[in-house]
Amino acid sequence: MTDTTAKPDWRAALPTATGLIEIDEAIRLMRLSPDITPLGRIAEASNASFLCEIDGGLQVIYKPIRGEQPLWDFPEGSLAARETAAYLVSEALELGVVPPTILRDGPAGEGAVQLWIDHAGVQRAVDLVNATDEGLRRLTLFDAIVNNGDRKGGHILPLPDGRILGVDHGVTFAAEPKLRTVLWAWRSKAFTVEEREIIAGGVQGLADNGALRAQLAPLLDGEEIDALEARLNDLAATDCFPEPSPDWPPLPWPLV
Repeated sequence: MTDTTAKPDWRAALPTATGLIEIDEAIRLMRLSPDITPLGRIAEASNASFLCEIDGGLQVIYKPIRGEQPLWDFPEGSLAARETAAYLVSEALELGVVPPTILRDGPAGEGAVQLWIDHAGVQRAVDLVNATDEGLRRLTLFDAIVNNGDRKGGHILPLPDGRILGVDHGVTFAAEPKLRTVLWAWRSKAFTVEEREIIAGGVQGLADNGALRAQLAPLLDGEEIDALEARLNDLAATDCFPEPSPDWPPLPWPLV
């Protein structure tokens, strides 16, 4: 049976504290604004994260590399680049599940700058996870592709138009399997035609000197990009969402 359910436009304008903004315009302002003015620090974040303002009052989250806590299983100072790479993969595969994110200079040096999204809140996100909402499938597929090691409920942003975005992608793209997520409801479920097309597009973008491989080369090392390509090929071969690995905890902690 064909799915005739209307799906939100993945490139639609995004809600912010100052109103809707088109994705391309957000990226333009984030790149070109000369100043990033801190408004406050995100207290609950494990790495230094600041709510900031750029031209026109647009709010962003700024995560400077110098504020990253060292991790034993990721190269030091690499989390901001991974945040940026996650956005590039989301865009290249037309998933639209990551807010606009760039790598640029800021008040504390180079870091990831991500558009602040006005969303429905953590409780709504938890409700969607508990209800196994089908709108989470795109994010679930994205996490399997980028090998997300920390998909908590609090990292999920439900939007008013039905789209669901994800944030906090610093622990992604490891060469070793590290998938930890609260989104296991679709494990071993077969992919839809649309999901197969997304995966095929990723394989094509990484093959040889594909466009996506070139975009990721300044952000990830070659082994990590090769592992990304291998994951996409494995997903294409199995034609279903992955099962938890017996060699790695399947759930993040805390869950929210």
